[in-house]
Amino acid sequence: MGNRETKSDVILIGAGIMSATLGTLLKELEPECDIKVFEKLAKAGEESSNEWNNAGTGHAALCELNYTVEKPDGSLDISKAIKINEQFQISKQFWSYLVNRKLLQNPEDFIMPLPHMSFVQGEQNVNFLKKRYEAMSNNSLFRGMEFSDDPEKLKEWIPLIMKDRTSNEPVAATKIDSGTDVNFGSLTRMLFEHLESKNVDIHYKHCVKDMKRTSDGRWELKVQNLESGNVERHTAKFVFIGGGGGSLHLLQKSGIPEGKHIGGFPVSGLFMSCNNPDVVAQHHAKVYGKAKVGAPPMSVPHLDTRYIDNKKSLLFGPFAGFSPKFLKTGSMFDLFTSIKPDNLFTMLAAGVKEMSLTKYLIQQVMLSKEQRMEELREFIPDAKDEDWDLVVAGQRVQVIKDTETGGKGTLQFGTEVITAADGSIAALLGASPGASTAVHVMLDVIQKCFPQYREEWEPKIKEMIPSYGLSLMENPELLQDIHTSTAEKLGLNEKDPVFS
Repeated sequence: MGNRETKSDVILIGAGIMSATLGTLLKELEPECDIKVFEKLAKAGEESSNEWNNAGTGHAALCELNYTVEKPDGSLDISKAIKINEQFQISKQFWSYLVNRKLLQNPEDFIMPLPHMSFVQGEQNVNFLKKRYEAMSNNSLFRGMEFSDDPEKLKEWIPLIMKDRTSNEPVAATKIDSGTDVNFGSLTRMLFEHLESKNVDIHYKHCVKDMKRTSDGRWELKVQNLESGNVERHTAKFVFIGGGGGSLHLLQKSGIPEGKHIGGFPVSGLFMSCNNPDVVAQHHAKVYGKAKVGAPPMSVPHLDTRYIDNKKSLLFGPFAGFSPKFLKTGSMFDLFTSIKPDNLFTMLAAGVKEMSLTKYLIQQVMLSKEQRMEELREFIPDAKDEDWDLVVAGQRVQVIKDTETGGKGTLQFGTEVITAADGSIAALLGASPGASTAVHVMLDVIQKCFPQYREEWEPKIKEMIPSYGLSLMENPELLQDIHTSTAEKLGLNEKDPVFS
């Protein structure tokens, strides 16, 4: 059996939320499509998509302050927040369609309603938050947002954060009840179970070692079965590289020109997890603060209620860290082996530009538990050491590339899809808001890589995602309909039963 060969229409590399979403979309659009999945770990959703490796915020830009930028003239640019919110609405519509068709059961196993809040301290930050609230609450996407700088009101909203707060500094918060907590690990596993029932061939403990273009235009993958050691060859017309941090190495192996001059910078994350159920019960929201001056956007501190294994948890973080691995289960040589002649100068330029980021990450790695507790106490003044444990979250690989605006070696914060000119291969790189916008990102891949089916597939896409091709902000009635129907189908109208 050493060298068996198989042919498929589509091969998906990596069993995370992106491959799960793309596979599910393709099976709805083309039920006869022959799909194979290769995952090097023993089950789906174990790396970046896993609930312990992912903040699960359901990024809709309701509370993340780094998606709204203050311009030099003092006005606020909320265009990025609008874009991310609209993308998350697409995910919710697709999940509703799957629940409605009984292709996914029990939405409460992967999505729960949860207020999203922003919390700031200090006069300058309070003014910024008020301005942000005024700019956003006028927009139909953010209807229902409330603002308060009254400590008594804030005690009702966030009792744990306001308890025993002795500082005289002004504080303020915004709150919107239509936020969600999403368990992307659970959703990924549910989608792969559904795909298996649709005869999608899923191979766990299989690692893609190499890939090359064959004379007939197909892609040939060299895949190692990690249990037997056997190497198999699989070919496909279309390959999607959705291997989280591992995608960059595979993109480089593909040799496509679009994959040149791109590097990756790995950042690891740590969270504090609360082990005291009495403390967990006192908080019910995702509360995002403001990143410290000089800190990168991915380090915005937040105190999150989470639902993991149907149990309420409380996490605080992230604390950034540095490891040269591109995956949590990766190799210490990942960063070194990703440096190639074509991206060497891009990587070196980024190294020079991002000295402050490197310094910040090294400082973060050196933090003691006590120093981490001090940061937590800015959110929970009377947090006790024994109530909190350290959890290692997932690895993220930020994209480094040459851009017109940033010049050579610019670090990108976000999610990027690299596609071959002929649409035969696509790779997903980058980090947040990633999982939350998976449906939007995968529809983008379908548009770029399967243009010949655009007309044929469009009616079905519109059935699954009623707002497809339309701006929700410009169609407030449609937005209202979608809000109502997705909340009903996904069970997002319930209030938290454990919180009093």
